[in-house]
Amino acid sequence: MSKRPVVLVVMDGIGISDNEFGNAVKAAYKPTLDELWANCPHTEIKAHGLAVGLPSDGDMGNSEVGHNALGCGQIYSQGAKLVNENIETGEIFKTETWEALVNNCKEGTMHFLGLLSDGNVHSHINHLKALIKRAKEDGVKEVRIHALLDGRDVPETSALTYVDDIEAYMADLNDDNFHACIASGGGRMTITMDRYEANWAMVEQGWHVHVLGEGREFASAREAIETYRNETGVVDQDLPGFVIAKDGKPVGTIEDGDSVVLFNFRGDRAQEISLAFDGDDSFDKFDRVRMPKVMYAGMLQYDADLNIPHNFLTYPPKIKYTLTEELCKHGIREYAISETQKYGHVTYFWNGNRSEKFDEKLEDYVEITSDVVPFEQRPWMKSAEITDVLCAAIESGNYDFLRTNYPNGDMVGHTGNFEATVIGVESVDLQLARVKKAVDAVNGILIVTADHGNADEMYEKKKKEDAPVKSKTSHTLNKVPFIVYGADVELKQDEDLGLSNVAATVADLLEVAPNEHWNTSIIKK
Repeated sequence: MSKRPVVLVVMDGIGISDNEFGNAVKAAYKPTLDELWANCPHTEIKAHGLAVGLPSDGDMGNSEVGHNALGCGQIYSQGAKLVNENIETGEIFKTETWEALVNNCKEGTMHFLGLLSDGNVHSHINHLKALIKRAKEDGVKEVRIHALLDGRDVPETSALTYVDDIEAYMADLNDDNFHACIASGGGRMTITMDRYEANWAMVEQGWHVHVLGEGREFASAREAIETYRNETGVVDQDLPGFVIAKDGKPVGTIEDGDSVVLFNFRGDRAQEISLAFDGDDSFDKFDRVRMPKVMYAGMLQYDADLNIPHNFLTYPPKIKYTLTEELCKHGIREYAISETQKYGHVTYFWNGNRSEKFDEKLEDYVEITSDVVPFEQRPWMKSAEITDVLCAAIESGNYDFLRTNYPNGDMVGHTGNFEATVIGVESVDLQLARVKKAVDAVNGILIVTADHGNADEMYEKKKKEDAPVKSKTSHTLNKVPFIVYGADVELKQDEDLGLSNVAATVADLLEVAPNEHWNTSIIKK
């Protein structure tokens, strides 16, 4: 091997916080990570807000934009910021897609499906408001909302805040020529928003609720939410599906001649429902029962290589000069591995929203199939299985740059279960020790970082001293660790360092000249 191999470990959702309260990272027994932090060159880097292309530093990062930044070494307008810009300029409403959506449903109904919150990770309620308002201005008569409830990127029992907000907004717009209302809904982790084909049954449930109007019926979304909470005690993300009915009939089934817009801007949990709407008779993931003849569009195109969906309102950032592409030019042999939940992050998102490889001969990708179980029941997830295969790849001598993602801090953290998340963090640490040993065996270099925080804040901050402790399920605004093991380097301690500085750092360690378009390396020179 001509170069010392470099191994990058992304500890998903493991951020840095000095607070003890609700900090599963601090509570975890993690001797390997603690040793690396104490004895190796390290720094802290930003993984949220402006550092990953989001509108402000009040916006939490996420795995998708985080891996975009890690993999391309640059900052692009992302998600909410990208959509915001297109709405503010009106460009989104000048597209052929929007015009076609409107014209298609002048005699029918326009349906808006998506996550109803201001979490700004998958969607934003203000985007939905803008779409509804413009639909009315453009002559649409009927609008129906299919509301997926959050409780993950926002407080876990905040659904009514957003339901009341959007219903008040629609009430102000409604008149003799226009009528908008909520037609169906359910928790984001119960229906519709599966990802990476881990659980198509979720999507099927969503299809029955949104399209067919089959599900438990209520007079209003508020009634549905309050009833389920009283009956089961579940938080918003786990609320069962529901259908709004009047006079014994659903108010908003999706029918021939309707238009449907998925207003989520993030792609991972948007692709499967998009495939269901776009799929022809060969679609076999579940029995759709009835396939209405509709025009369907996403807020963005969620996968350009796979053309998902066929129609969309906002073009994704055209990410150029990715690390993978640059390394391939230099003949660097690359390896990417994770389990299903984060496999797309070390491949698709890492490579600038590209599904295909840059060079089939130089790149190998491995997906470890995730378990379809609640993450708090298996907080170790597939960390050991990932490590088994990764260590073999490291020791094979066949690769120069290897990258992996351990999802535990993020996926278990999202459950709000503190004890399980502690175990999740400890599971990652156990595997980090094994990776470190494999790196030692080949005289390699190990980089340890994270794409955003989550497990570092598992409880909401109390507004009153005597207030009950509430779980926090969203990402954090905290910095993340950046550690280099096995290389005699000095790292910058710059306040403005972020995930986009990692690509140039990897190139430096591989003795490859960083691309001129990248942000600078974290290594002092």
